[in-house]
Amino acid sequence: MAKCEVCGKGVVVGNKVSHSNIKTKREWVPNLQRVKAMVDGSPKRIHVCTRCLRSGKVKRAV
Repeated sequence: MAKCEVCGKGVVVGNKVSHSNIKTKREWVPNLQRVKAMVDGSPKRIHVCTRCLRSGKVKRAV
């Protein structure tokens, strides 16, 4: 799975714990979007999490 190219956020793994306390592996996957953004003055397609998009850390290319 890809990571956010701005903040580095990626997949986090852990346990799903049922009511009977049975533990099985699960993943928390960030909400990544493939956007066209300005990187070093030129437009480029990068994977960015929605938190970085919303906070304005990424300048989108039109």
